[in-house]
Amino acid sequence: MFIDEVVITVKAGDGGDGAASFRREKYIQFGGPDGGDGGNGGSIVFQTDNNLNTLVDFRFKKVFKATNGENGAHKNRFGKKGEDLIIKIPVGTQIRDVETGKLLLDMKDENMQKVFLKGGIGGMGNVNFKTATNRTPKLARRGKDGAEIKIKLELKLLADIALVGYPSVGKSSLINKVSATKSKVGNYHFTTLEPKLGVVRLEEGKSFVIADIPGLIEGAHQGVGLGDKFLRHIERCKMIYHIVDVSESEGRDAIKDYEAINNELKAFSAKLAQKKQLVLANKMDLLYDMEKYECFKSHVEKSDNLVFPVSVILNDGLKEVLYKSNEMLQIIEREPLEAETDVMDVLKEIKITKEDFEITQDDNGTYEIDGRIVQEVLDKYVINMTEDSIINFLHMMKNLGMEEAMKEMGIKNGDTVRIAEVEFEYVE
Repeated sequence: MFIDEVVITVKAGDGGDGAASFRREKYIQFGGPDGGDGGNGGSIVFQTDNNLNTLVDFRFKKVFKATNGENGAHKNRFGKKGEDLIIKIPVGTQIRDVETGKLLLDMKDENMQKVFLKGGIGGMGNVNFKTATNRTPKLARRGKDGAEIKIKLELKLLADIALVGYPSVGKSSLINKVSATKSKVGNYHFTTLEPKLGVVRLEEGKSFVIADIPGLIEGAHQGVGLGDKFLRHIERCKMIYHIVDVSESEGRDAIKDYEAINNELKAFSAKLAQKKQLVLANKMDLLYDMEKYECFKSHVEKSDNLVFPVSVILNDGLKEVLYKSNEMLQIIEREPLEAETDVMDVLKEIKITKEDFEITQDDNGTYEIDGRIVQEVLDKYVINMTEDSIINFLHMMKNLGMEEAMKEMGIKNGDTVRIAEVEFEYVE
């Protein structure tokens, strides 16, 4: 099954917490701090895999998490680092932020590997906080949370030349003739139901890649016949093979078909419409009125596109097309890629900013204190549910301005205050 667009959530591993512990050994009554650091969390890594050509593996699994770092322990033992999660994707996959639509990674090369989200940094143990004035630090740093983001994976096939045209004009037959790819062929519409890549090898050192997409119809750029799903696969190509049934054997009009397809390309992307086209006037073996071909050729050449009379089924005229294509591909530059945005910048954009202190009162009259500063301290330090640890925490919060915020809110002696699920009586 060909899947070229999926939405998933990825999360880097959290850093392990540092330990707040003290030496407890025989004959040593007051041991110093010996809490080890927490391990870093695992990172999210994307890697292109040449053997993949679809995103079908992401159809059912939607959440990908790297392993958390382990907590530090006593006796200065460091926590183990979390394992990185390597996510394999096809070459040509773009990774975008779902909320902003910004391009975060463009995995356009073979064997490409990039760290997307770094794991959270492990917290420091209390041994790191020992000073001349504080020989028994009871606080340790909490490991940082690993970043989390919802992203869209979009697969865009990387080809030098794209085949476009109405259904049943000979696109699948052409790619079968000139490459090792075997596309389904028949005398009915939509025999190609998914994009395919074929490698054309002319001689030593001369080769290029062709993409065959399902036949386009009017309204393709708006999704009719799934056209918009497939048009994205040819956005990166250098040039286009526009195949037209010049014999008009199915009662169609070659000139109208040519213009209709170009209109669809233009409506989808101005860049697509500007790409150089080699127009293949196919089914010449079924054409008995050469005046029709001359009329078609004259019309196409007004737009500076080259016309080649061919019969794909008889292999007539294809060699000239292929060698001309190879010659042109050496000159045509691939369009510059869209600039990537650093994922951490996007995460900062979408993060909700809290006030320094947010104080609310519930129905029972208890004041609850939250806010940016409170969360930063809770995120930064391991607060044990012991009296000493809570007192240290409250002293820290007082130094950061919490007491002034409480007075402004009208909190007075004897009021009940709750912070991080811990309640206490406020005393000035």
